[in-house]
Amino acid sequence: MASWDEFELQAPALAALCFQRFKSTDLLMLGTLRKDGFPRISPIEWVIYEGELALGGIWQAKKALDLLRDPRCTIHSTTSNKDGKQGDAKLWGRATPLAEHRIEGYWQWVFEQTGWRANGPAHIFTIDIESAAYVAFTSDGTMKRLQWPGDGQWIVTRHG
Repeated sequence: MASWDEFELQAPALAALCFQRFKSTDLLMLGTLRKDGFPRISPIEWVIYEGELALGGIWQAKKALDLLRDPRCTIHSTTSNKDGKQGDAKLWGRATPLAEHRIEGYWQWVFEQTGWRANGPAHIFTIDIESAAYVAFTSDGTMKRLQWPGDGQWIVTRHG
């Protein structure tokens, strides 16, 4: 598992692509496991804080309760076009609640960046990244995939 900083060191090209896709909307889709075992997909806000991918959410939101119960998750860039040319960034990992002694620093940093701060309690998680991928399609039917762990080379396949 890797922090965001470690991911950037181990897979710089892939981390840069993921960051660009995530930053394009500043919103991610978070996949968690509900109490009954079914998947839940929810939008969530994110930042890179002290070298870690951090997700923030409403206090006691179902997605946060899912992560507290089972930290396994998937993170996906938001997609707005079915052709796949914009690319999809995907991460798989485990969520850890932000340590209590780091919370005030986190909120101060978020406020300095955005001018916003939660008025009450909120959930903040950091993500330990286990694997990642970026997939994009071209107009000629080629699919390109870059993945980590991996050798840093694009895998190209042709469809259709």
